[in-house]
Amino acid sequence: MKIELKRAVVADIDKFLGLEKLAAGTPIYSAMTEKEDAFNEISKNTVYFIKKDGEAVGNISYEIKEGKTAYISGLMVDPRFQGQGIGKQAMAMIMEELKDMERIELVTHPRNTKALMIYLPLGFEIDKWIDNYFGDGEPRVSLAKKK
Repeated sequence: MKIELKRAVVADIDKFLGLEKLAAGTPIYSAMTEKEDAFNEISKNTVYFIKKDGEAVGNISYEIKEGKTAYISGLMVDPRFQGQGIGKQAMAMIMEELKDMERIELVTHPRNTKALMIYLPLGFEIDKWIDNYFGDGEPRVSLAKKK
């Protein structure tokens, strides 16, 4: 199975929000549900739709920070397509894109086992535990991969 990444643009906000809402309502993923948040994500960061057979089945995004550091700000796969290796492939593609970074950071819920099983084999290590990271009462773990 092959996937492709297609860069999202501001005109794609509704499609982006539609995908994000598929993962909303679970404590392990902080979905974007507001247009303003989606606008900021797409206009300020690098956001890709993850496409399988031409259909958008998820998204992945990152931002470049100071000092050759990147922050993976989101990885989401439509629940109907999870378990097919789509998230793992998308992360591998982004890791190749970010190969010149000195440090790559991300956060995830400590009970998001599917995500942790993608990140840890890629060389990410748990950096720290953060209570109430998104103001939703849920903890997150910060992970980092250093060159």
